[in-house]
Formats: sequence, C-alpha cells, structure tokens
Amino acid sequence: MSDRGGRVLIVEDEFLIADTLADMVAALRLEVCATADNASRAIALAKFHRPELVLMDVRLKGEADGVDAAQAIHDVLGCPVIFITGSQEPATVARINSGHPAAILFKPITFEQLRRAVVAATGG
Repeated sequence: MSDRGGRVLIVEDEFLIADTLADMVAALRLEVCATADNASRAIALAKFHRPELVLMDVRLKGEADGVDAAQAIHDVLGCPVIFITGSQEPATVARINSGHPAAILFKPITFEQLRRAVVAATGG
C-alpha cells in the first residue's frame, strides 16, 4: 500500500462503528483519508482522495446503498472494496458479490479479521 500512502476511505453511517474502524485502520499504520455516511458522498470523496482501499457498509443513509457506491467507485478507480455488513441475507450477499468485493466481513468484526482482509486485498 506504500505507492499511494495507504489511504483508506471508510463508508459507514453509524458514527461509533466508523470511529472504531478508523482506530483499526490507524493501528494498521494506514491513513483514513475520509469518511462518508452515504453513497453519493462516498463516490465524491473517492474521486477526490483516490484511496487505495475502501471499507464499505452496505446499508447507508439515503436512497443508494453501499453496493451502488462500491460499483461506482470500482468503475472509476478500480480500488479494492472490503464490505463490512451486518446483513447475512442471501440476497444481500449476492448483491455484494456482484460488486467486485475484495472481502466480505460480517459485523461485529475483530481487528484480526480486518487485518487479514486488508492484507489479502492489498497484497501487503
């Protein structure tokens, strides 16, 4: 992740979860470049910051969800997206799988789960 400085975009509509993810990202010695709580803001921030990795919740504020945002971000940047969701419904998981996921983690997640997913998604 060194070629881009290890920038991570966090997309999560629950402040406490976003804050916990930010702490985990910092513990991985990566930089949180921005956080968003809805799909349109996530897409705009991704275009501006060009993160190397996105941590994406599925259910977000507004009409579009995390799968929609991930697809738009992937189309523009091609960066890996790790989905972090509380939903294990088959239809939701199928939608996530259609959105080029680098990994799917189910809430609540541990630091070790996130670390392994980040290493696998970024190759380091």
